[in-house]
Amino acid sequence: MSQTKTAPIDENAKIRDLEPERKDSAGTYLTTDQGIRVDDTDNSLKVSARGPTLLEDFHFREKITRFDHERIPERVVHARGSGAHGYFQVYASLKDLTRARFLQDPSVKTPVFVRFSTVVGSRGSADTVRDVRGFATKFYTEEGNFDLVGNNIPVFFIQDGIKFPDVVHAVKPEPDREIPQASSAHDTFWDFASLVPETTHMLMWILSDRAIPRSFRMMEGFGVHTFRLVNDQGKSRFVKFHWKPLLGVHSLVWDEAQKISGKDPDFHRRDLWDAIEKGAYPEYELCLQIIEEDEADSFDFDLLDPTKIVPEELVPVRRVGKLVLNRNPDNFFAETEQVAFCVQNVVPGIDFTDDPLMQARLFSYLDTQLTRLGGPNFAQIPINRPVARVDNHQTDGFHQHRIPKGRAHYTPNSLGGGCPMVAGPGAGAFTHYPEKLAGVKQRARSESFGDHFSQATLFWKSMSTPEKEHLVKAAVFELGKCESRVIRERMVERFTRVDAAFGQTVAAGLGLTAPAGVGATVKKVAQAVAQKLGTKRTVSESPALSMENTVKNSIRTRRIAVLAEKGVSLAELSAVRNALVAEGAEVHVISSKLGTIEAAEGVHVEVDRASLHVSSVLYDAVFVPGGAASVEAMKKLGDPIHFINEAFRHNKPIGATGEGVELLLASSIKGVTVASAQAAGQTFQAEGVVTVRGASDLTAFIQELVKAIAQHRHWNRAEKEAVPA
Repeated sequence: MSQTKTAPIDENAKIRDLEPERKDSAGTYLTTDQGIRVDDTDNSLKVSARGPTLLEDFHFREKITRFDHERIPERVVHARGSGAHGYFQVYASLKDLTRARFLQDPSVKTPVFVRFSTVVGSRGSADTVRDVRGFATKFYTEEGNFDLVGNNIPVFFIQDGIKFPDVVHAVKPEPDREIPQASSAHDTFWDFASLVPETTHMLMWILSDRAIPRSFRMMEGFGVHTFRLVNDQGKSRFVKFHWKPLLGVHSLVWDEAQKISGKDPDFHRRDLWDAIEKGAYPEYELCLQIIEEDEADSFDFDLLDPTKIVPEELVPVRRVGKLVLNRNPDNFFAETEQVAFCVQNVVPGIDFTDDPLMQARLFSYLDTQLTRLGGPNFAQIPINRPVARVDNHQTDGFHQHRIPKGRAHYTPNSLGGGCPMVAGPGAGAFTHYPEKLAGVKQRARSESFGDHFSQATLFWKSMSTPEKEHLVKAAVFELGKCESRVIRERMVERFTRVDAAFGQTVAAGLGLTAPAGVGATVKKVAQAVAQKLGTKRTVSESPALSMENTVKNSIRTRRIAVLAEKGVSLAELSAVRNALVAEGAEVHVISSKLGTIEAAEGVHVEVDRASLHVSSVLYDAVFVPGGAASVEAMKKLGDPIHFINEAFRHNKPIGATGEGVELLLASSIKGVTVASAQAAGQTFQAEGVVTVRGASDLTAFIQELVKAIAQHRHWNRAEKEAVPA
């Protein structure tokens, strides 16, 4: 089915139209798989009410058999995932760059399905673990499916796909004890990492805040590899694919991430689902870094090395289109679990390169689906089915849904009129880019892949001070979980090669001494590689790598907790809540019990959440409205005080009006903190804490609170570690 250009268009209609299986059961009768209506599904067929069950009960046998076989093997990696439907629309034609039609017509909305995931954990693991996040997008284009199978980190642990089983075996639960789950903080992973220097750059990203995103809606995506774009004239250019979230790139803090794993292990999955259900559709821009072929060798790294990035300061990203996720799956198993992404799935105008990790993935993904989905016909499952017409002679096999007609199922043939026939380039066929190749067959690694530290150092130098502090703490936490002192020492030596101060700080946290004199060796290797490449272009820092420089101009979809009890000031609560909601935030009134609370004005206020069910770690900011009785009641309760302490320690925005300021004074943040107003004779001095006494000043207060929430985190709080939480 070809895509239409008529407007308005239901961007998901094409998928639904090709899925007659997508239906609800309203008004229907329960039947067997053969369509036979069932009269009773609560009791098996027996000889008398207390007698033996009869084998002839076909409904019982079918029901139990189907249940026994419901589960399919989970993915070896990326087992834990969440998905959503949506569409992609290019801003302007990219015909000069590529033949791919979905990148040429701005009026076309190409249906997509996106799956986000963690890499290491099982299907039942928690969402907020420290890990790489998958960001895989299936474009259902009129020329066939294009799968952009990427991550939220632009590089990978290894340079050659032959090492993939090793890195995965190392990071998975240890085989003798099957622990730890969804964690890299154990001996086998760091043993492998400490012995394989090419992992160094990726380790820096894993230890950074990028590995604990605030939500799927607030993380970047990357194609990881260098691809090719080829236009109608056969002109080839190299390209790096990026996804940039319109909400900016934001993270959790490690203590918060661990607590969320217990409070709500489905935190990211729930966040994605709820946002779409409420119409706060996640949006991302597709960005391209275009590198002309004659520029490929002008960098101080090899463009085909998957452990390297192309700094945006050298090749700016070009924003070319928008991805919008606007529909949740109807059935998790049928769609999110059965979706099969394959790196090999490209359309005319997009092609591969000789990246040795990519080359391995071209085989691995297809091979994996054959086992997971029971045979070669997995592309016929509705979620995988192209909108483009499929005609070939690949028949039979497990789960064959198509019913081919005719006698000839081979090529060439005359009995079938020669159909389906092969298409030439003029008929829209995919043709591989005619890259010239020559060389000696050998098992070897290019010398241009030999510098494993320069970009790790670039990443470290590009981080803000808080990001560096978090990275050090993450390294100390992870390596502190290793029982082997030798492994810890090897990693300290590795980190010292990245940056001497970094290595020394990690060593101090582990009770070790960093080795001296390793920097000269690192420089020597980098210079040797640069000489081989004929280095011309490099940067010492890349501000684009720091999350400190992300978008911070909106509070849209942020979750704000309002702490209140009986006697709360309705005027203050309503004014602030209405203003925050108008800015796109989600506001929850939290009290000790569900139901309603009576405001000071005598009006009853609906409670959204009870303190028993929530925690500050599930919210982005906290607001305490005035009301003497409400504040006095909360002073006597442990939960509101802990809520404020914990939010403060996690660098979150906090606001208070009227008597609500007294609750802040009753918490542990007093005396360690700078805000906008004096309260009870004391001056708050905490970044991101906004207070006001008089109701007449609410307008200015709201403006300051919105600004503080848009900042997301306030890292420069003095002595926050002294606050118990």
